[in-house]
Amino acid sequence: MIENRKQSLITIALILLVLAAAIGFPAIQNKLTEESTCEPSPTTPPEEPQFDGQRAYQHVVEQVSFGPRYPGSDGHSATIQWISQELENNDWQVEHQTLKIEGHAVHNLIAHHGEQLPDTILGAHYDTRLWADNDPDPAQRGQPVPGANDGASGVAVLLELARVIPGDVQKNTWLVFFDAEDQGRISGWDWILGSTAFVQNLQADPQAVIIVDMIGDKDLNIYLEKNSDPALSKQIWDQAAALGYEKEFINEEGYSILDDHTPFLEAGIPAIDIIDFDYPAWHTINDNLEQVSAESLQAVGDTLLAWLLAQNE
Repeated sequence: MIENRKQSLITIALILLVLAAAIGFPAIQNKLTEESTCEPSPTTPPEEPQFDGQRAYQHVVEQVSFGPRYPGSDGHSATIQWISQELENNDWQVEHQTLKIEGHAVHNLIAHHGEQLPDTILGAHYDTRLWADNDPDPAQRGQPVPGANDGASGVAVLLELARVIPGDVQKNTWLVFFDAEDQGRISGWDWILGSTAFVQNLQADPQAVIIVDMIGDKDLNIYLEKNSDPALSKQIWDQAAALGYEKEFINEEGYSILDDHTPFLEAGIPAIDIIDFDYPAWHTINDNLEQVSAESLQAVGDTLLAWLLAQNE
C-alpha cells in the first residue's frame, strides 16, 4: 500500500515536471525568437583615411629611382606613366594634356572626377632640372639634379592626397601635375612653361589654387610667399597652426618667387605657393633622399587635407 502511494507520488511529480516544461518552452522559444528578430546594433562608421607621410615618402623614393626627370629624358616618360597609374589606382580620371609653348611640347597631367569644373586646384611640378648649376663644385654643374625635394616632394604629397581625399571633396577638386617648371636660365627654355600653357587653356574659374613645391626638406621652414593671395594664405597658415604646425608654417613673409602659381595670379585667380625656399641643396646634385623627411611631408599633407575638409563642411 505504502509502496503504491510512493509510486503514485513519483508518477504525479513526473507529470508535473512534464507540464511545467511544456508550459515554459513556448515562452523560452518566444524569447529566442524576439532576440533573433531584433535590429542589429548600429556599428561605428569607418573613419576616413588619414594622410600618411611614410607613404608619401615612398612616392619620393619611387620618383628618384627613375633617375633624372627633365623633359625628354627616360625618367620623365617613366614618371608620367607612373603618376597616371597611381591616380587611376585610386579611381581618379586622368587627362593627358599636351600643349605647345615657346617651341616646346609640355605634358601636364590633370586628375579629376566627372565633368564638374573645379573649385580647387592643387598643383605640383614633376620635372627636374637639367643642370645642377648651383652646385658648389663647378665640375658637377653640368649634371642633372636628382630632384628628391625640388619636384618629387610636391608630387608625393598630391599622390597621397589622391588616396585620402573623400569622395564628396574629390568632385570639386583637380590635382594637376605640371611639366617644364624648372628649366629657366637654360638656352631655349624658360620657367613655368607647363603651368603657363595650362592657364592659357583653362576653361574653369577655380576659387583657390594651391601649389606645393620643395616641401619635403627635413628642416622645413615654409614662410608666406610674398606674391601669393593673402586671404588664401591666411586660411592655410591658420589651418596649419590649428594642427600644431606653427614651426613648419612660419607666419612671416619670406621670398618673392616665380613659380607655378604665377600664371594663375596673372589671370586673376586666387593662388598661393607653399614652398620652403630656404634650401641649400636647391639646384645641386645634393637634392637627394637624404634631404627629405616623411615628417615634413606629413605636416603639409595634414594641413591641406584638413583645409579641404573644412571648405566642404
